Amino acid sequence: MTRWVDAPSSAPVRPAVVAGSFYPAAPDRLRTLVRDQLVLAARLPGVRRAATRTLPLGLLVPHAGIAFSGVTAAAGWTHLGVAANRGLTVVLLGTNHGATWLDGVGVWSSGTWETPLGPVEVDHDVAAAIVALGRPFGVDLDAHELEHSIEVQLPMLQTIAPAARIVPLAVSCGRGPTAVDAGERLGVLLRERRGAGERIVLAISTDLAHYPPHAACARVTETLVPPILALDPVGLADTEASTAAVHVRAMACGMCGIEPAVLGLAALRAMGATTGTRLASATSAEAGGPPDRAVGYLSVRFDA
Repeated sequence: MTRWVDAPSSAPVRPAVVAGSFYPAAPDRLRTLVRDQLVLAARLPGVRRAATRTLPLGLLVPHAGIAFSGVTAAAGWTHLGVAANRGLTVVLLGTNHGATWLDGVGVWSSGTWETPLGPVEVDHDVAAAIVALGRPFGVDLDAHELEHSIEVQLPMLQTIAPAARIVPLAVSCGRGPTAVDAGERLGVLLRERRGAGERIVLAISTDLAHYPPHAACARVTETLVPPILALDPVGLADTEASTAAVHVRAMACGMCGIEPAVLGLAALRAMGATTGTRLASATSAEAGGPPDRAVGYLSVRFDA
């Protein structure tokens, strides 16, 4: 069962746990890799078409190893460049890959997260406001201990917007009414804070189909894109479930982050988002992974 705890009295530090596996542990190598991915992403037609000087309400970005999904992720994170030198908080909705006890949304409430590029500060004020929404939100640092889906986003964020703060949320509250209701309440809170002048972006961290052959993986992406762009959390949940139910050789899931995506789309809709813009998509096979065992990646920007 979920182990909600009181907010820690001291500022906790979450160390980098996937440095050296999902991305280089050496700062110089990591810095070079991220910058190379940003350069490649800037050349993508979808990124150029969506170029804007306004801060998006939200992003959807992949979370695989940076060498594989980094260009697709960079296509999203580059849209925060307008906030690089001004205050910015990114509320990150992470996938729960291994915290089996988590039945809700585990908030990392204060302190810092470390990467080889340095610390990223947690916005404790926004985190406290989210915890105050009540169940399914609650403080749970343990849920983040070994989870990679938020950590892999941070080197991109640190490069694009070095002063940005984060609120890490581990999402594991299903894909039904509980998730939609929680998303709507989160979205109202973030809309009010943005309306008061705070610069807040909501980011959904998810990969798409896992392990079918490349062509099938790309087809699954095309099936899931319409409800994502339409900001339709219920439609996305239904589409992902029906896609996963169809027998596709070696496919483990249609979307590993379906729970943060459902909650996130409901939140973005409550924040006032009406438009999703597809920035980039790819599979791991296109980055040199095995073509018979691919993972899908997608990057989307959301605006009012």
